[in-house]
Amino acid sequence: MTWDGLGLDVIGGAQLRRATAIMSQDAFLWNDTIRENIRFGRAGAGDAEVVEAARRAQAHDFIERLERGYDTLCGERGSKLSGGQRQRVALARVFLRDPALVVLDEPTSALDLETEARLQVDLDALCHGRTTFIVAHRLSTLRSVDRILVFRQGRIVEDGPLEALLAIPGGHFRRLHELQTVVTVADEG
Repeated sequence: MTWDGLGLDVIGGAQLRRATAIMSQDAFLWNDTIRENIRFGRAGAGDAEVVEAARRAQAHDFIERLERGYDTLCGERGSKLSGGQRQRVALARVFLRDPALVVLDEPTSALDLETEARLQVDLDALCHGRTTFIVAHRLSTLRSVDRILVFRQGRIVEDGPLEALLAIPGGHFRRLHELQTVVTVADEG
């Protein structure tokens, strides 16, 4: 496997870790303030940078509505926040880090469709011009990616850009897309 034309064995684990931000579906937060949980993305970042990262992650407004704002304690593993709030704080950490390599595992799974739509523009900007891996079942998260790999039982069964996968009659990705489109229309109904 290569990254930027170099083999991963040449790059080395320490360099790769410094260049990477990972956000898992179950976003891990420490029993510390929201500010410090975001700042974990880049130690030494100033308060204005933390706030800007929160804005990009669609977290600033809900944070400001909390009694202690950015000084609110998250609780063990973020227990004092909802799932969507935890995801947005974790995404703010990724925005603050501004990594060369981004790994997002179901980054919007706990968000409502309206918040996800507002966030998508900034997510697209975050991913532009850098290597990004997105694991997603919510296909709206994938609309601006260059290449999609569809896995079934641990094997790649389809590979290509969005439009090419949608054009495959009876294709796995196309069926998922059609199913989610019907569900979304019914939800809006």
